[in-house]
Amino acid sequence: MAKKASSKSLKVTNKGHRKSAGKPTVKRGVSKPKLLSGGNPQIAKADGDGPVQAYIDAMPGWKRQVGRQLDALIDRCVPNVRKAVRWNSPFYGTQENGWFLGVHCITKYVKVAFFNGASLRPQPPVSSKNEGTRYFHIFENDPIDEKMLASWIKQATKLPGWESFNC
Repeated sequence: MAKKASSKSLKVTNKGHRKSAGKPTVKRGVSKPKLLSGGNPQIAKADGDGPVQAYIDAMPGWKRQVGRQLDALIDRCVPNVRKAVRWNSPFYGTQENGWFLGVHCITKYVKVAFFNGASLRPQPPVSSKNEGTRYFHIFENDPIDEKMLASWIKQATKLPGWESFNC
C-alpha cells in the first residue's frame, strides 16, 4: 500500500505544481550524447564550431584524440573553415565550394570522408558507393600522416563539394 504524503511535506506553488517543501531544487547536469552503432555520437544538426566540439568531446576512447587532431589540422589548413554537424557527423566546408570533408566514428576506426576525393592526388585509399567520394580510415595506434592529410585537405577545399550548407 502506498504511503500517503502528509500536507506538511508537500506544498503547492503558484502554478499549481507540487514540490517538496524545504528541499533545494536539484539541477540536472548536461547528459552525455547517446552513442549510436559503432560508437558514433548522436549530436543534433547544427552549424558552427560548438556542435563539432560537442561531437569530438563525445567520441569514445582513443577516437576523441583523433578527432581533436583532425579538427586542429583542418583549422590550420583552412583558416575560415565552416563547421557543422549533419547526420551525426562533423562536416567541414568553405563558403566558395561547400562541404569537402566529413568525420564519422565506426566500431574499429574513424572514417574521414573526402566528398570529392576521387579528384585528389594521390587518392585516399578507400572507395565508396558514391564514385566521387573516397575515405581514409584511422585505426587505433595508427600514426597519422599529417603531411598527406594536409595535402588532401588543401586540395579538397579547391574542388566543388556539397554546395548547400542547408543539408
